[in-house]
Amino acid sequence: MVILGVDPGLRFTGYGALKLSGPPGPGVSVSIVEAGVFKLPPKASISDRLVELATDFGELLGRVQPQAVAVEMLYAHYKHPVTAIIMGHARGVLLHTIRKHNLRLVELRPTEVKKSVTGHGHAAKPQIQAAVQAEFRLAQPPEPPDIADALAIALCASRRAAWAEDMPPELPDDDHDTD
Repeated sequence: MVILGVDPGLRFTGYGALKLSGPPGPGVSVSIVEAGVFKLPPKASISDRLVELATDFGELLGRVQPQAVAVEMLYAHYKHPVTAIIMGHARGVLLHTIRKHNLRLVELRPTEVKKSVTGHGHAAKPQIQAAVQAEFRLAQPPEPPDIADALAIALCASRRAAWAEDMPPELPDDDHDTD
């Protein structure tokens, strides 16, 4: 089974595809199939970046052929509400493309992903990079951090004991996540 993790963004969207050697859940053996980042042109209009993201993501889905896609849920920091709105555009394109390809969707809260890979729900990006580096015995931490985030999302999803075809988004908690 292949699970694809995605860290949405309008400048950088990280992705990481993992191959699972057994059923999803604790103790499953995983290996990296492919990981990278879509770099969207910062001077292009939002609509042009969304079209490029949809095209690139669709090509990725065809190439790695995942059975499930895990996407980080939207969060809003009270100091940066516009960021959440802009990120929502990228998530919308990704969710639409996932549904269009009839793939299983797993949505994960940022704190759940961080806790799963580092043991702490408010871990900083360097901690996530170090945890992913250790998990996959990489020579260096994944760069840019969006790649480590995407691999962490896929890894967290691979550890779930049960999956739902459409996991409804949970209401955000008061953790005021800033990553």
